[in-house]
Amino acid sequence: MMMRWIAAFVLVVGASLPARAAVDIQEVTSPGGITAWLVEDHSIPFTALELRFKGGTSLDAPDRRGAVNLMTALLEEGAGDLDAQGFLKARQDLAARFSFNSGMDSVSVSARFLTENREQSLELLRKALVAPRFDPQALERVRGQVLSTIASDEKDPRTIANRTFDRLAFGDHPYGHAPDGTRESVTALTRDDILAAHAATIARDRLYVGVVGDITAEALGPLLDRLLGDLPAEGAPMPDEVAVQLAGGTTVVPFETPQSVAVFGHAGMDETDPDFFAAHIMNQILGGGGFQSRLMTELREKRGLTYGVYSFLAPMEHAALVMGQVASANESIAEAVQLVREQWADVAENGVSADELEAAKKYITGAYPLRFDGNGAIARILAGMQFAGRPITYIETRNDRMNAVTLDDVKRVAARLLQPDELHFVVVGQPEGLSATQ
Repeated sequence: MMMRWIAAFVLVVGASLPARAAVDIQEVTSPGGITAWLVEDHSIPFTALELRFKGGTSLDAPDRRGAVNLMTALLEEGAGDLDAQGFLKARQDLAARFSFNSGMDSVSVSARFLTENREQSLELLRKALVAPRFDPQALERVRGQVLSTIASDEKDPRTIANRTFDRLAFGDHPYGHAPDGTRESVTALTRDDILAAHAATIARDRLYVGVVGDITAEALGPLLDRLLGDLPAEGAPMPDEVAVQLAGGTTVVPFETPQSVAVFGHAGMDETDPDFFAAHIMNQILGGGGFQSRLMTELREKRGLTYGVYSFLAPMEHAALVMGQVASANESIAEAVQLVREQWADVAENGVSADELEAAKKYITGAYPLRFDGNGAIARILAGMQFAGRPITYIETRNDRMNAVTLDDVKRVAARLLQPDELHFVVVGQPEGLSATQ
């Protein structure tokens, strides 16, 4: 078994002032070739395990939308010789916690278990991953839950706005479709479709593992093989890259409501881009910084047009966006949209001030250590770093790289990233004084 030790440092928040403590991240490779990042913590007899499978709901077959989402929801509804009730009882008897979630680009599995029950807990998890039952009764029950969620989403203006934006941006690419499918597609799914979705997504060639807690590197290697060694070697091919198809303008979706919701954005920046750190700081100033952001100051603090407005970078596996959202009364949404456009253009043309840059850096670097607030959170971070292609030294170097960003860097990146003429708004509601251009 191979191990590579890297010391990374995070702030640990104590009862009074923060203190700096070392966190050792070990790269562990099992005898069977499965790699994990491990942080040992023997202070309590407890371990958190995070699995991330690249692919997610974007691997749905075109005529089987929602299959991966439904499959993921069924993973703890019986496995091996245990039906749904038997699986639940076994997990509760072991005081173990499992959760299974699907996103557009990944299926994630979180497990929490006591050291004394480690072997039994991971054997139960192995059954869920390798031998899920997908019993007809469980399938129909969970299908009903998914259909209920879809029906609720069809009446939610924010969901409608986001789904419309995705459809306009990505067309027939998987990103252009709802990850949980439609009423028609989910109703038509069969057990064979669920089995196919499982084979497409739960495989070793797209797996990333983070482990934190009361386990040594020597013990973890063989455990990884027992837990994951029986998974298929390969899953389905990944989707193609997709160009953002939006042009600047406004789309209005009529919806009876006193308040309109607007989702806006255009093509963004890949997370591996060397300028991503500068883009992150720029977005913090524009719309990611809560009450300190430009958008919040102009729309809420000065004019009272909204309770909240924000922007964010949205890098995905096969495309990237820079986006935002705002809600305002029907009679004021047009003014809110115009102000967003003006701030977008101002930052693109003029950059930001030195004071704004300093405040953004202070917040971003100070908030980062607070993410490391427990074994589970750290395990998710470790899996996420691998998933995003970050080096094992990322935790150690991340804040230094943020602090190295200059005012000129932010101005250059703002001019490159923010494209006011390409900004597209999808407005759901009954907006007054706002005409659709598409």
